[in-house]
Amino acid sequence: MHFLPFFDANFTPFHRLSWIILQSEIIKIYIKANCKMKTKLLFLMTLAVMLFTVSQAKKVHTLGDSTMAPYDESATVTRGWGMYFGNFLTNGWTSINYAKGGRDSRGGYTELWQTAKKHVEVGDYVIITFGHNDEKNSGMDGYELKAYYENIGETAKAAAVDLRGTVPSTTYKEWLGKIVDEAKEMGAIPIICSPVCRSYFTGSKIRRNGRHDLGDSFSVLTADGIKEKQSVPADDHTMDYAYHSQKLAEEKGVCFIDLTTATAELYESYGSQTKCEAQLFDGQGSTHFNTTGALLVARECARLMKAQGILADAIVLPTDLSVSPNTGDFGEAYKGQKLQKEFTLNGFGLTPEEGTVTITATDGIQLSLDKKEWEQSLTVDYTSSTLIKTFYAQLVLMQNGETNGTITVKQGDKQIDIPVTATAVVLTGGAEVTAYWRLEKDDSYELTGPAEVIPETFQGMYVQRYSNPNAKTEWPEWTGYDAARKMQRNLLTGDNWPADEIDDNPDRYIQWGLKPAAGTELKIDLISLFAAGCGGNGMCCHIYYSTDNFATRTTIFEMKKMPANNPQFVEAKPVLTVKDGQELLVRVYPWYNGAASGKTICLSDLTIHGMAVETTGIRQVSTENSHTTAFFTVDGRQHTQMQRGLNIVRMADGNIKKIIY
Repeated sequence: MHFLPFFDANFTPFHRLSWIILQSEIIKIYIKANCKMKTKLLFLMTLAVMLFTVSQAKKVHTLGDSTMAPYDESATVTRGWGMYFGNFLTNGWTSINYAKGGRDSRGGYTELWQTAKKHVEVGDYVIITFGHNDEKNSGMDGYELKAYYENIGETAKAAAVDLRGTVPSTTYKEWLGKIVDEAKEMGAIPIICSPVCRSYFTGSKIRRNGRHDLGDSFSVLTADGIKEKQSVPADDHTMDYAYHSQKLAEEKGVCFIDLTTATAELYESYGSQTKCEAQLFDGQGSTHFNTTGALLVARECARLMKAQGILADAIVLPTDLSVSPNTGDFGEAYKGQKLQKEFTLNGFGLTPEEGTVTITATDGIQLSLDKKEWEQSLTVDYTSSTLIKTFYAQLVLMQNGETNGTITVKQGDKQIDIPVTATAVVLTGGAEVTAYWRLEKDDSYELTGPAEVIPETFQGMYVQRYSNPNAKTEWPEWTGYDAARKMQRNLLTGDNWPADEIDDNPDRYIQWGLKPAAGTELKIDLISLFAAGCGGNGMCCHIYYSTDNFATRTTIFEMKKMPANNPQFVEAKPVLTVKDGQELLVRVYPWYNGAASGKTICLSDLTIHGMAVETTGIRQVSTENSHTTAFFTVDGRQHTQMQRGLNIVRMADGNIKKIIY
């Protein structure tokens, strides 16, 4: 195969773009079935293009569901394997994880890919893995099922349909294919990964539905209605999501990583479901990983990619002792605040086969293996030349400015020093802002300070009521509240919680928010509320905040199987700036552990606190001899004259000025 000549020095941007497109088309013609060959050809094309760009970032973008998603280590023990994939990249490559819990392939395209592709550049890799939530509705498509119920007049059933879910051979492949096609058009290199298994064992083997093949029991929507509890023979892959992801890769001419088979073999190596889940899972079921499980799956994905020649020179599989992350940047927090950070020891092929690793820290840093007992030094034993162990570091910011220290890991004559940094910030200046929702009898709020509240809204939820005479609410003792204190009780649309939910539903949440007044930005230092499940012990929820309309989000609370009538205090103290034009949104995403009706998620006492400070460009000026037509405070109230402080002034010529008086 011959490449076109390189760019001439006089090529215009149009000529260069034309060259890239033509070169890409030639590559497509010559791509064959062998994945190594495809990767090398795409790499050569990418290399040629990169020669004529000023700077080419090296990025791997990961799109997937909760098994891949990032989690806040201070809020949960659950981990997604996408959090650790970057540990196995070198030579300047970075991994960006866009995965979110509860997403199927449709949501992967309509939400996650729409965010990711804004940052995708020529030569980037895009790893795509969905399947867990595509199995909703027993293998039927959620939108098709809703349309069916609407057509036959079953409006209540239509409203209750979980819109997630696709058909393996049709809509599942269609949505994955859209991501693949658009990634290729952008000059990126898509890789399809089949979904990781669930630890559904029969004896010592992962059974069929654990491998995402619903062939033993599925539903199908036909012209004559819904047919339930259908089955096909074991060698029939009609309802096998992993199988169809591989077929799609073959049809699209892109590389395929069989994580379904790889994770089945990993799980089965432990001999039983009990042993497997004890080592690899988060203790909350058969789907989500702990740190060890997520790390091993990320390593397995990297190993399979390297074996196929995908990013082979950029993937490193350590066989010695290493620590992840290799720096301890705790970020910014407020003076006096306690900070924690998670680290993972990784060792493969260690010598001797049995030994001890010691971990020590400089003054001011404490270490723990369980977040309960804290010491300045730890000892970790290993056997069979292998070590995967999580430990935690903790420090309290006692002074303003930067705090530094070191964590040292030793095994034999090998020593790893991890630099530790944290910065204490002081929130001063500006006007104090507090937004407070009592949620006792309605959704009204109290606002003090210059800001604008975004009222409570519901998606797939509604308020059932505010009181329950039979409830015996047990508030934390420190609150001083008694059982008579009311909470807002919320139900999902249709009232019936589905049987198969293991994560939040992106179409079901309760939201509040706060945004800066014109000409200011908000420095947020507190978000807090109470949350409880009522009517049963199976309520689960995630609570997040976001400043980019949930393109990205930060977890502040996760709890599964919440004790009934037992409000949990949720508190986050972020160092967070909400700029002029942005919105701080807080969302609660509830789901229930098993089919149920009438169970409610109960909420109260939401508080958002911070300081409003003036943005740059605000001038203190006199309005003498200026023609003005109206004066407004920063929260939008009109006055007949200038008020002390920051004013928004409309001039006679129509211009708007920000003036301090």
